[in-house]
Amino acid sequence: MYDFGIKNPTSVDDVKTALGESDDGQFLAGGQTLIPVLKQRLAMPSDLISLARVDGLSGISAGGDSISVKAMTCHAEVAANADIKSAIPALAKLAGGIGDPHVRNRGTIGGSVANNDPAADYPAAVLGLGATVVTSEREIEADNFFTGMFDTALNEGELITEISFPIPEAAGYIKFPNPATRYALVAVMVAKFGNTVRVAVTGAGPCVFRVAEMEQALTASFSPDSIKDGMVPADDLNNDIHASREYRAHLIGVLARRAVAEANG
Repeated sequence: MYDFGIKNPTSVDDVKTALGESDDGQFLAGGQTLIPVLKQRLAMPSDLISLARVDGLSGISAGGDSISVKAMTCHAEVAANADIKSAIPALAKLAGGIGDPHVRNRGTIGGSVANNDPAADYPAAVLGLGATVVTSEREIEADNFFTGMFDTALNEGELITEISFPIPEAAGYIKFPNPATRYALVAVMVAKFGNTVRVAVTGAGPCVFRVAEMEQALTASFSPDSIKDGMVPADDLNNDIHASREYRAHLIGVLARRAVAEANG
């Protein structure tokens, strides 16, 4: 690693001050992505601004028709939370399938969403459930948040403080994991809200995306049989040593059908 300073603010205002006082500061949440990047000398921040001691950035609250998860809440807490397991079991399942116990007890939802790894799980939950990303500056709808590989709508220095998930009528999440990393070769989140259905896919392309053709078919009939092979063309999907783009296109259909079946109980 290169030399860097450590700052430990205790409030969101202190975070902004610490960032302003740094030549090239970078937020440190759970560190499950950032620390390996630093070890490989792929990033050289002047300072790491730790969010571990910031008041009000951890916790889960349920109210009305939504559940809010603070940014520094770790994956294990999301997986074990009684309100989430009752209202959005697909979200609890998703969190419980991330990485291994070490990752789940250190990694945070805010860090994962801000990083927007193309094979990460949480982007599928945020986009598939139509969540709202709340930051230190504004609220961003899921459809406007993820903009490309490792890229989001966040401005420089903008901090995710919480994510608000609307409670669906039904939802299912199915992942085909890489056996070594537990990242998604392909994963699909399907969520039904009355007459609206959302389908989000992660792992298959450069960035999480929705599948409009599947959503239309499932709106007409929320059944696995409504999803046909070939609804997602292979052309723009990832093609690597783990899976071809054609295989990923096939998996999207298979996993989407399974997600609908799970949502239907």
